[in-house]
Amino acid sequence: MTAPYRPHTELATHSVTNQPPPFEDIDLFKSDRALQSALVAAGGDMHAGRLSAMGARCGSGQTADWSRRAHETPPRLRAFDRYGHRLDEVEFHPAYHELMRLGLDAGLSSCAWSEGKAGHVLHSAMLFLMTQADAGVVCPMSMTYAAVAALRAEPAVAGEWEPRIAVGRYDPRFIPADEKAGVTVGMAMTEKQGGSDVRANTTRAVPLGEDGAYELTGHKWFCSAPMSDAFLTLAQAEGGLTCFLVPRWRPDRTRNQMHIMRLKDKMGDKSNASSEIEYHGAWARRVGEEGRGIRTIIGMVQHTRLDCILGSAGGMRAALAQAMWHTSHRTAFQRTLIDQPAMRSVLADLALESEAATALGLRLARAFDHAVTSEGEAAFSRLATPIAKYWVCKRQPGLVHEALECHGGAGFVEEGPMPRLFRQSPLNAIWEGSGNVIALDVLRALSREPETLEAVRAELMRAHGVNRFYDAHLARLEDWFKPSTLNEATARAFAEDMALALEAAALHHASPDYVFDGFCAVRMDPDHRSLAYGALTAAIDVAAIIERASPVQ
Repeated sequence: MTAPYRPHTELATHSVTNQPPPFEDIDLFKSDRALQSALVAAGGDMHAGRLSAMGARCGSGQTADWSRRAHETPPRLRAFDRYGHRLDEVEFHPAYHELMRLGLDAGLSSCAWSEGKAGHVLHSAMLFLMTQADAGVVCPMSMTYAAVAALRAEPAVAGEWEPRIAVGRYDPRFIPADEKAGVTVGMAMTEKQGGSDVRANTTRAVPLGEDGAYELTGHKWFCSAPMSDAFLTLAQAEGGLTCFLVPRWRPDRTRNQMHIMRLKDKMGDKSNASSEIEYHGAWARRVGEEGRGIRTIIGMVQHTRLDCILGSAGGMRAALAQAMWHTSHRTAFQRTLIDQPAMRSVLADLALESEAATALGLRLARAFDHAVTSEGEAAFSRLATPIAKYWVCKRQPGLVHEALECHGGAGFVEEGPMPRLFRQSPLNAIWEGSGNVIALDVLRALSREPETLEAVRAELMRAHGVNRFYDAHLARLEDWFKPSTLNEATARAFAEDMALALEAAALHHASPDYVFDGFCAVRMDPDHRSLAYGALTAAIDVAAIIERASPVQ
């Protein structure tokens, strides 16, 4: 029997002391009071046991080691075999496959569609936890989940592919989808000349004789998760920009003519592959009507934007938990870091930000669950989702940076988790629409669907009359609707003001009063708002906020 590993603390020149133990083998669900409260408020408390099981796996030392290995050995493209035949395959470290199996076999991509109650809430909480295990692998899981919303625009295609997603299994083999235990679905939308302006796409789609089948010729500048079994993509058909599903294998069981040109060398997200591809007469199935490609794909985009919000919230929680853990176990100047007033102000401020993002994310997930039966919830989600996506994703990098600084120089060293969390932190603000695109989407929702504003207003009024800073903020929101005030140049400022109100409203219904009141005081009182985390001057319950955010079980 092998004895457990014990680090050598007595070295030739010194003793190793004052170092925190590894942050591992912790149930990331049970140790997160904010997540538990948000789950209850969103109506998903029946899933607590399932989430605790996943939280324990995501917080294990083994999973942390998988994530480290998957990032140290990133994906590698095998474009050809030794004889010169095209392969267009991506190879991954075995740790990547273990991480994918962890999330997909737990139901992360399938539960929203297969659970009878609070399925999107369960999915969102799972994604929140999985992000803390490894954010890179969450990308293909998110797209697989969201693809269902677009596939349903074409019942025949959905009838074939949705059951393969709903089974909730990971199968990494590169074989036709109908032979696999489960599938993943990616997306390939943007092109070099257009970027977010997908109407500028030049990829052409030519119909074949069979119903709904086309051949695609063109390129895509970003193809997320190129190892997936199929991809939702946009191409120009005779009737205009149209959505298609491109499988990796043709009906005759030959490899489809989708060529992976190269993998992107990204700043972060190293465990996940992103690529440039070309279609050389690739076989595809039309999804939705010709010329309605954007309308078809927006269903998927709405769901991946929800995941951007929860992914950023999960990334915030991961960074906060690391900072809380480090400062609880490290002393300086004869005091534990977490007991020093300046550090306590920083940690309390970060905790408020993290809990607000968590509460709003799960509130939105609840709206997704009820959108089918409630016009009000559907309208609320259509406006609140881009608002939250804009703001929560923008706030992640600053929070992660401050949490990194709590570690001092150790936070800047690659052996620890903080550099990876920091490099990952800008991604969700870019993916599925960068800041300007999202802010303009908010304006479009207001102009085209005025009922969405009324739904958001109704949500905000549910917390009215409880906190004077909150009430004053709501009153200031109405100034935006004066003539010539709200326009493209001011869209970001409007989204920020609305997001703060939505976060506060979510906290009011999900969190203790000292969290809600503290958030309102430091984010909405003009006399106490600051430009940096930790510059607190408002009177808030710092001790209670820090204790609540502590990851100790």
